[in-house]
Amino acid sequence: MAKDKIKKNGQVIETLPNLLFRVRLEDGKEILAHLGGKLKIHRIKVLSGDRVLVEIGPYDQNRGIIVYRLK
Repeated sequence: MAKDKIKKNGQVIETLPNLLFRVRLEDGKEILAHLGGKLKIHRIKVLSGDRVLVEIGPYDQNRGIIVYRLK
Protein backbone atom coordinates (compact mmCIF):
# COMPACT_ATOMS: atom_id res chain seq x y z
CA MET A 1 0.00 0.00 0.00
CA ALA A 2 1.45 3.35 -1.04
CA LYS A 3 1.82 6.11 1.52
CA ASP A 4 0.79 9.67 0.73
CA LYS A 5 3.49 12.24 0.19
CA ILE A 6 3.65 15.39 2.30
CA LYS A 7 3.61 18.71 0.41
CA LYS A 8 5.33 21.70 2.00
CA ASN A 9 6.40 25.17 0.87
CA GLY A 10 10.01 26.21 1.11
CA GLN A 11 12.74 28.45 -0.22
CA VAL A 12 15.85 27.38 -2.13
CA ILE A 13 18.98 28.43 -0.25
CA GLU A 14 21.67 26.72 -2.28
CA THR A 15 21.99 25.12 -5.70
CA LEU A 16 24.15 22.00 -5.88
CA PRO A 17 25.42 19.94 -8.85
CA ASN A 18 23.21 17.39 -10.65
CA LEU A 19 19.93 19.29 -10.16
CA LEU A 20 20.08 19.07 -6.36
CA PHE A 21 18.96 21.93 -4.14
CA ARG A 22 19.13 22.70 -0.43
CA VAL A 23 15.66 23.90 0.60
CA ARG A 24 14.60 25.56 3.86
CA LEU A 25 11.00 24.65 4.66
CA GLU A 26 8.51 26.99 6.35
CA ASP A 27 9.02 25.24 9.68
CA GLY A 28 12.78 25.98 9.57
CA LYS A 29 13.96 22.48 8.65
CA GLU A 30 16.52 22.13 5.82
CA ILE A 31 16.23 19.27 3.34
CA LEU A 32 17.95 18.13 0.16
CA ALA A 33 15.63 18.10 -2.87
CA HIS A 34 15.98 17.24 -6.53
CA LEU A 35 14.02 18.55 -9.50
CA GLY A 36 10.79 16.78 -10.46
CA GLY A 37 10.07 15.27 -13.86
CA LYS A 38 7.93 17.98 -15.51
CA LEU A 39 10.32 20.71 -14.36
CA LYS A 40 13.19 18.82 -16.02
CA ILE A 41 11.25 18.15 -19.24
CA HIS A 42 10.17 21.79 -19.68
CA ARG A 43 13.55 23.10 -18.48
CA ILE A 44 12.12 25.30 -15.73
CA LYS A 45 14.98 27.18 -14.05
CA VAL A 46 15.13 27.13 -10.25
CA LEU A 47 17.57 29.54 -8.64
CA SER A 48 18.63 30.43 -5.11
CA GLY A 49 15.93 32.46 -3.38
CA ASP A 50 13.02 30.93 -5.33
CA ARG A 51 9.97 29.74 -3.41
CA VAL A 52 9.06 26.14 -4.27
CA LEU A 53 6.57 23.39 -3.42
CA VAL A 54 8.31 20.21 -2.22
CA GLU A 55 6.94 16.67 -1.89
CA ILE A 56 8.49 14.70 0.97
CA GLY A 57 8.11 10.94 1.22
CA PRO A 58 6.93 9.25 4.40
CA TYR A 59 10.14 7.23 4.88
CA ASP A 60 12.99 9.73 4.48
CA GLN A 61 12.13 13.16 5.87
CA ASN A 62 15.50 14.69 4.82
CA ARG A 63 14.98 14.33 1.03
CA GLY A 64 12.30 15.57 -1.29
CA ILE A 65 11.23 16.40 -4.85
CA ILE A 66 10.62 19.94 -6.10
CA VAL A 67 7.31 19.74 -7.97
CA TYR A 68 6.35 23.41 -8.46
CA ARG A 69 8.07 26.80 -8.57
CA LEU A 70 5.96 29.40 -6.78
CA LYS A 71 5.80 33.04 -7.82
